[in-house]
Amino acid sequence: MQRRSVGGVPVSEIGLGAMPLSVNGRPDRQRATDTVHAALEVGITLVDTADAYSLGADDFGHNEELVAEALHNHPLGVDVLVATKGGHTRGADGSWELDGRPEHLVAACEASLRRLGLEAVGLYQLHRPDPKVPFAESVGALAELLDAGKIRLAGVSNVDVDQIREANAVLGGRLAAVQNEFSPRFRGSEPELRLCAELGIAFLPWGPFGGIDEAGELGRRHAAFAEVARRHRVSPHRVCLAWLLAKAPVVIPIPGSTRPETVLDSAAAAELRLTPEEIAALDSPA
Repeated sequence: MQRRSVGGVPVSEIGLGAMPLSVNGRPDRQRATDTVHAALEVGITLVDTADAYSLGADDFGHNEELVAEALHNHPLGVDVLVATKGGHTRGADGSWELDGRPEHLVAACEASLRRLGLEAVGLYQLHRPDPKVPFAESVGALAELLDAGKIRLAGVSNVDVDQIREANAVLGGRLAAVQNEFSPRFRGSEPELRLCAELGIAFLPWGPFGGIDEAGELGRRHAAFAEVARRHRVSPHRVCLAWLLAKAPVVIPIPGSTRPETVLDSAAAAELRLTPEEIAALDSPA
């Protein structure tokens, strides 16, 4: 698989979003492990997780522990950039809450290091801005973690253009990645994607299929993707990821998966070349 860059670190053009392996509807442990292993075997070297990816407070950290176990148990010993996040908390009822206080983020990072079994997190991201905490203070915690060697790269998630500029300034130009929602259904992060391309910051689209798990359903909801898929004799999911890759060299999609087969289909998107006319048709929200 071809490589792209996150803060100067080369990674596969397609990453793996590990969230579906730990939230509602998650697979059993063996299938989850097989899914991560399938990603490694097709050359995926970016795995995205978060401390809050769990069913709730009772198994907080589930996804990080699962990812660490799967990576440790794989015989290939692949060099993977593990990206995780802090700033979300979970209630006993499964509710999602925010805590962007610097002291929480530092403690959350330390806990992530223990669960992942790492000396330094490859990419640590503020999961979502906390409106109760000045954004610069939250990002300042990432700067402290960088300076302390606890993390190698810093990123932010679910942010707007102004917040990207502010985060990069607080980090002294060291913002490595922005993770925002982007899909055929949700295209509202186009300005953020363009700014990342301008600044050379990796843009990691989460939810790239728009919450649609079945390829046929994606095609029914977005006719242009179905048409291009028929032309290339591939799935609409594969077309979707190829479309995202064509948007800018900084784009690295992180599709989620719960089965090895879907990982293989996603990884194959790196080899799919779309024509300018096809890209133009897919760019249209109609």
